[in-house]
Amino acid sequence: MRKNSFFLPSRTVIAGCLFLSLLLPCLPDVTASVYAELIEGEPELHALPEAPALPPDIHSESDLYIAAAKGEITLLNPQGPVPVPGNVLEKKDIEYGNVNGRALLLDLYLPRDQDADIPGILFIHGGGWASGNRSDYKYYTVRLAQMGYAVATISYRFVSEASFPACVEDAKCAVRWMRAHAKEYRICPDTIAVAGGSAGGHLAMMTGYSSDIEALEGTGGYPEFSSAVQAVINLYGPTDLTPVEFHDHPTLKAFFGGKTFNEAPESYALASPIRHLDKSDPPTLVIHGTDDSIVPVAQADLLVARLEALEIPHEYLRLEGYPHTLDIIQEVNQCVRWHMYRFLEKYLKK
Repeated sequence: MRKNSFFLPSRTVIAGCLFLSLLLPCLPDVTASVYAELIEGEPELHALPEAPALPPDIHSESDLYIAAAKGEITLLNPQGPVPVPGNVLEKKDIEYGNVNGRALLLDLYLPRDQDADIPGILFIHGGGWASGNRSDYKYYTVRLAQMGYAVATISYRFVSEASFPACVEDAKCAVRWMRAHAKEYRICPDTIAVAGGSAGGHLAMMTGYSSDIEALEGTGGYPEFSSAVQAVINLYGPTDLTPVEFHDHPTLKAFFGGKTFNEAPESYALASPIRHLDKSDPPTLVIHGTDDSIVPVAQADLLVARLEALEIPHEYLRLEGYPHTLDIIQEVNQCVRWHMYRFLEKYLKK
């Protein structure tokens, strides 16, 4: 594990981000057509006997940015237009919780002509617990709704507004909301999954592994319903916040209200998903790139080793040479979705 690499961009990442900042404004028209094509082809993607092949010759962050500059790969713009297909119903700005008058909102995507109760999925966006938008995951939600799921993407309180455990409490409240409204939206309350990337992956794991920790439930609403989920999807999220390399990290200090590990060791442990794992926890899909300079792949390796030791069903998509937010690459995104569909079908559509 590289010292102080947790959430800190390398020089290559910084250069790549500068490149992306110039490239992304040029993407919307291309992205719209790409998204439309991907949505139309979703059943065919699911039917493939093997995952789509990954782009060749990408073994580092530098390779990724060079391939994008040459047009050898297609980058998806999460802020770009994502069409909603005619067989999907979109419901935006639904209040799923309220904390002291502060409304918590989600967007919900449903199959338009569903004739039975269906599994539910909550997506949680990343951004270092300090930024991001729930619409960033619309490129997943519309596709999964088309595949027969009730899918929500949520907003939560950032660290600028409230430190840990506020965002964990909000994610758990969203699960309770989904259960409370199961009859209204024809959601099966016993088959709910949570998914997220980066900081959202962390929140997904915290939601999945700490349903027995009353102190993390919060007061957002629906206390009579459980926040437990039946499956977890973690895309490149941090799993253990306690290693010495992270004790003075500025992102983590902000997450804990300005406190370092030495000032709040119990909070750092409480916020570490791996510390909550036990044999009763749900199946987990872990997706991580080995060249991730923001959240080291060692974090995923630790999680998978613990899942194996506890004999918790899991799958590990360890993508050699790929960086953080690897799923903004269209070709990788297709591979990731193929694995998601198989995993969710196995553990939610029983």
